[in-house]
Amino acid sequence: MKYRKDKISGKELSILGFGCMRLPGTLGRIDREKAEKLLFEAYEKGVNYFDTAYIYPGSEDIVGGFLDKYKIREKIFLATKLPHGICKDRSAFDKIFEEQKRRLRTNYIDYYLIHNISEFKQWENLCKIGLPEWIADKKASGEIKQIGFSYHGSQHDFIKILDAYDWEFVQIQYNYININYQAGEKGLKHAAKKGIPVIIMEPLLGGKLVNGLPKEALKVMQEASPNSTAVNWALKWLWNQPEVTVVLSGMNTFEQLKENIAIADTSAVNMFGENETKAIQKVIDIFNDKYKIRCTGCNYCMPCVKNINIPACFSAYNTSFAIGRTTGWMQYLNIVGLMANNARFASDCIGCRKCESHCPQGIKISEELKLVKRRLELPGIKPISKLFYKFVK
Repeated sequence: MKYRKDKISGKELSILGFGCMRLPGTLGRIDREKAEKLLFEAYEKGVNYFDTAYIYPGSEDIVGGFLDKYKIREKIFLATKLPHGICKDRSAFDKIFEEQKRRLRTNYIDYYLIHNISEFKQWENLCKIGLPEWIADKKASGEIKQIGFSYHGSQHDFIKILDAYDWEFVQIQYNYININYQAGEKGLKHAAKKGIPVIIMEPLLGGKLVNGLPKEALKVMQEASPNSTAVNWALKWLWNQPEVTVVLSGMNTFEQLKENIAIADTSAVNMFGENETKAIQKVIDIFNDKYKIRCTGCNYCMPCVKNINIPACFSAYNTSFAIGRTTGWMQYLNIVGLMANNARFASDCIGCRKCESHCPQGIKISEELKLVKRRLELPGIKPISKLFYKFVK
């Protein structure tokens, strides 16, 4: 296993991290024995970064049991997340954190994230109820070693949030077809310039960059490197970039683990030559040819007066054609903030057209948002979103 240094703490992190959201199981129940064996095999092969979350059903308890069973808590770096959307005051932070320590059988968290921030206003609201002070207390007591956040909003707000606090790491969705999606390449480089470690999630877009690849894209990859798989291309594209610290993979089989470790062992910064770079660009072009809205993700249209994440809406819409409608729909629900009490949908557009005067592509944004609504907003999604928020609250 290869490692990259967290420049803030000096810790050496395995370039492959274990994302524990999709642990093996059936019908929503995790197979504890199989999961523990899989996690331990990853540890044995050099993986030392394990990522879970409060809202991943059963995951924290499984990870905690695994660490306790094999007595390796001090030998790995543990990451978990605070579901800020259900926190109304400081007492909620304490209640959730204590429950997480109980589940994980630990008295400290190495990498603690504020989960799923999607706009700067959320960070402002968290400041009002004392989150920075709470973090300071937990860091002073040693219960939190490093603080960060995972992000699912616009590039503009990502940079604002990153600059608003002394963050010690960040987690973003990033892969070769999401270069301008959410934080994107610009956000990645901004974080790296500040010396902040960047953890990558969804490197395979939930497996869609493996099982959902257009045939033309797969052909390009095979011609460029006959013995390389789609997984190989996607992971090495990330590890080729010096700004990437850890790539999380939600592995749920020993075969996936074996393949990912083999790829990690043969990966390095700047390993791509002209041949690989051209091949990836051809694949990106193939995806772009399938896109319906010619948005480049420049973010000049942002911020929207109704707080709609316009580039992300267009990205989800395009994904629904390039990869599949279900994938686009799931991406859309994620970026609109389904779990928040202030979700912003494409249908919230009031047609003011202020954004259109800033678009270098000349996109008729208000008209295109109507297409996004028609394709990705299921009937009743707005009231369902409000009910969901009340439920989790």
